[in-house]
Amino acid sequence: MKDTAVLGAGSWGTALAILLAKNGKEVTIWGREQNKIQAINENRENVQYLPGVTLPTGIEATTDLERALHHVRYVVLSVPSHTVREVCRNIKGMIAPGTIIVNTAKGIENESLKRLSEVIDEELAEKGAFTSVLSGPSHAEEVGKGIPTTVVAGARVRKIAEEVQDLFMSPLFRVYTNPDLPGIELGGALKNVIALSTGIADGLGFGDNTKAALMTRGVAEIARLGTAAGANPLTFAGLTGIGDLIVTCTSMHSRNRRTGILLGKGTPLEQAVAEIGMVVEGVNASKAAIFLSEKYDVSMPICKETYEVLFHRKNPKEAVVDLMMRHKTHEVEEVASAGISNVEEW
Repeated sequence: MKDTAVLGAGSWGTALAILLAKNGKEVTIWGREQNKIQAINENRENVQYLPGVTLPTGIEATTDLERALHHVRYVVLSVPSHTVREVCRNIKGMIAPGTIIVNTAKGIENESLKRLSEVIDEELAEKGAFTSVLSGPSHAEEVGKGIPTTVVAGARVRKIAEEVQDLFMSPLFRVYTNPDLPGIELGGALKNVIALSTGIADGLGFGDNTKAALMTRGVAEIARLGTAAGANPLTFAGLTGIGDLIVTCTSMHSRNRRTGILLGKGTPLEQAVAEIGMVVEGVNASKAAIFLSEKYDVSMPICKETYEVLFHRKNPKEAVVDLMMRHKTHEVEEVASAGISNVEEW
């Protein structure tokens, strides 16, 4: 069997293909648009999505999905989250039993509120495929250039997670394993909503204090929802929780942060997304966050206000005031309600 097919010819799919090729793997990148695929093969560079990074030998790009999947062991999904189900349906008749699906998209299916690993299982488990995820603080622009990065491979079956770990591990790309798929996936999807909020704050001209508050309270919201949905709360203190949140909220590589900056400066959502020119996953994730918070009866005020700015055109400054003037509470309700033995009359 050949090594790997990477489905998705965007920045992240290209960066992972480069990483795998440098690891000595034979990689086929699949994309829909013939002109872009042809340009990748001819230029040995993805000029549109990952400019300045040369593709090593061992990488071929194609628009022929069946050719890309012929006799491969690993299928890396690097497509937008809202297309994951469609792509899985398309490849159902083309993969062999035992194929390992490595999902790298970060999102939640809005219609069903399912995590993407659940979507993949629904479509491909009957074909004998194994589902895994690869997630963490990892901008494609840096991975493609070989800048040291650490991520997490998640799967319910330990040997599958470890096989994915071995596939991607390199001196510049360290991979940990974690069986907590709910925690990994909810952290990866919902941090994009918080990144939109920190970008909005930047666009309004606010400072580091504001950003620190949004990030800290943001991860509290994510962990609160994740725990209610069955995740291990410790996962949100790791790479796919606070780690991914930090990099997405602070870097100008982040599409979500840059979109938020434009929104904070008064740019309408449609225009902001068009200016970014790539999928902004936090926009759809903000809808899912609201639906999930209602499903699990969990308070997520930052996500709620971000949603209001995105879809109800709420003035960002009003959203900030509403966040700041919410009812008074403890920072960590669980600590306060449990009591602290060395504090009198708390």
